[in-house]
Amino acid sequence: MKTKKIIGLGIIMLAVFALGFTSCKKDKNKNVDTASMQQLIADENKMATSDDDAMNDVNNVLSGSTGKALMSPPCNVTVDSSTIIGDTIIYNITFNGLNCAGTRNRTGQAQVKKNINTHWVDVGAVVYVKYINVLFTRVSDGKSLTLNGTKKFENVSGGRIADLGTTATSIVHRASGALVATFDDNTTRTWNLTRQRTFTGTLGNLYMAVDGFGSADGYSSLVAWGTNRNGETFYTQITQSVIHKEACGWDPCAGVKVHSIPGDNKKATFTGGYDSNDQAVDVNGSVCATKYRIDWEKNGNSGTLYRFL
Repeated sequence: MKTKKIIGLGIIMLAVFALGFTSCKKDKNKNVDTASMQQLIADENKMATSDDDAMNDVNNVLSGSTGKALMSPPCNVTVDSSTIIGDTIIYNITFNGLNCAGTRNRTGQAQVKKNINTHWVDVGAVVYVKYINVLFTRVSDGKSLTLNGTKKFENVSGGRIADLGTTATSIVHRASGALVATFDDNTTRTWNLTRQRTFTGTLGNLYMAVDGFGSADGYSSLVAWGTNRNGETFYTQITQSVIHKEACGWDPCAGVKVHSIPGDNKKATFTGGYDSNDQAVDVNGSVCATKYRIDWEKNGNSGTLYRFL
């Protein structure tokens, strides 16, 4: 009987120790500052969706033009294609209001340079896009950012997004260059981008898969790298294509991005596609994602967070 009591006491003490160890570990993780990792992911999402918004308009202008004649301009955008210098035609695209979805207000200008003999629908067609103080303000929360910089824009597959479902099954675009973002608090982020977008589906029900094709400092599959608004060097890799749905306002509905900040020995992994109850949603279903998951690591500590888009 005494032996049983000793064994029982030992089990209880072991359980208490295990619980205490777990609690200490949790408390330790709670003391880890994850703010910069969360900020990096939030900034990346905000800048990528803003950039996509503008580039969709640029694509529409290029897809709807023959020579200098514009066929179907996007919402609250004016286009001046009267400037021709040598063999280069310049499209001055001025943003002056809400996008067609009503989700972002835009001001500023995108300048697109194209060889006069280049047809955007051709395989491998290349143009150059320069952002000049393009200010994006998200309607849902009033937060804004301003983009400046230049990038190469390539129609890898050829064809038009409007051809999907008829003469095309996928349209592939690539963008590479360097941009600077200025946020509400006047902090800035400078980064290189190597972003591939593959469109599938049909108009009104389009899917966009985003991948990274860059490499730097031993990192591959990079979609972005540079200096974040905290002055830290970062690298963002896409390890599983990030899927965006037109039916969900082009929010990310699936996919994995890994954000690394080696100088502070920390990493945050973004996984898209969660609902308000932190449950995964079916990317092919009718429910749109409202959250994403962050799995963070720092100096041997780790944890998981869910955040709204």
